[in-house]
Amino acid sequence: MRSGAPVVALLAHTVVVQALTLVLRPTMAYRAIEMGVPTSQLGLLAASFAVLPLLLALLVGRLTDRVGERVPLWFGAVLMALAAIGLVSWHSSLTALLLWSVVLGVGHLLTIVGEQTTVTHLRGSAGLDAAFGRYTLFASVGQVVGPSLITLFGGAGAIPDTGRIFGIAVVLAVLVLLTTALMRPAGSRTRAIDTPATSLRGALRLPRPVLGELCTGIGASLVIVSAIDLLVVYLPALGAERGIDAGTVGILLALRAIASAVSRVVVGRLASALGRLRLLWISLAASAAATALIPIPMPVPVLGFVMVAAGLALGIGQPLTMAWVTETSPRGARGTWLALRLSGNRLGQTAVPAVAGLAAASAGVGGVLWVMAAGLGASAALVSRGHSTER
Repeated sequence: MRSGAPVVALLAHTVVVQALTLVLRPTMAYRAIEMGVPTSQLGLLAASFAVLPLLLALLVGRLTDRVGERVPLWFGAVLMALAAIGLVSWHSSLTALLLWSVVLGVGHLLTIVGEQTTVTHLRGSAGLDAAFGRYTLFASVGQVVGPSLITLFGGAGAIPDTGRIFGIAVVLAVLVLLTTALMRPAGSRTRAIDTPATSLRGALRLPRPVLGELCTGIGASLVIVSAIDLLVVYLPALGAERGIDAGTVGILLALRAIASAVSRVVVGRLASALGRLRLLWISLAASAAATALIPIPMPVPVLGFVMVAAGLALGIGQPLTMAWVTETSPRGARGTWLALRLSGNRLGQTAVPAVAGLAAASAGVGGVLWVMAAGLGASAALVSRGHSTER
């Protein structure tokens, strides 16, 4: 990704969007626990973030292909700000939390499609793996900032001061709006004219090998995002079960994000050395092993090392799947396929929490994470098969 003001604005925007999301989502989970919502129903909170974006993703992708990324960026910023302000004024029921989670999810979808489309235009001479590695690196920075704010302002109890943290989120929402104003994606209308959007039929009707690659990349992304999502929602519940205070849980989540950031610094070099598919299945297999270890009772420092291992492995997959989908999709339909990738992510965030809720009802938080580890292992096997076929 080339340097300059547009890139700086994009990366700053990425940081504050992720920080806002990673402040609000765990805090909503804590607020639900504080209200006595059963652990089995926390999956509803995770799914509400994903269900409407799942339905809207294709529409957002077509919009981006036709008019450029600026429109979704602005709509997304406004919705995320609305969610933050709404949680300050109305967060006293599960219904309210679900509503604002939906609004946050739609805003997040719009901003992410806008950001990722911007990356494809600003990558310069760097390869897509390296460009998306840098982009997801700054996303990881935001994912460190979010939980760290919970640790800083939430207090020392097992349940943080949710009202205070919702107030901090409003400040972050203002920063999202400001960085959106600074981004000003150069020439988005010109790009839309120079590379006109293909028809929906043309965007989706592709040769079978190309469709197979796209579906494999989307499927891997779905599993990785679902695993990260469940860690964000269920690690606070695991901490509450074991008497781990909210500040320590915030540190554990931050360690995962820091480790992901470290892996994303070198993902471009690793992909060049090992090949994209080989690196992807190795990271999925390692993610499965680390996720399976998290529910096992262990000292907190050891759990910290496990979270670092999980972060290193989980961090590699996302830039690889972004680059894979972008490079494989038709040039006039990249926004559409990036949105479909996000739609797959939202499908995972909708369906997986439902399964997770059943697992939590029968086997507790540990059952949720073991189910997720099995999903990561299965995805690793599928990608490994694709790698063998490719060779």
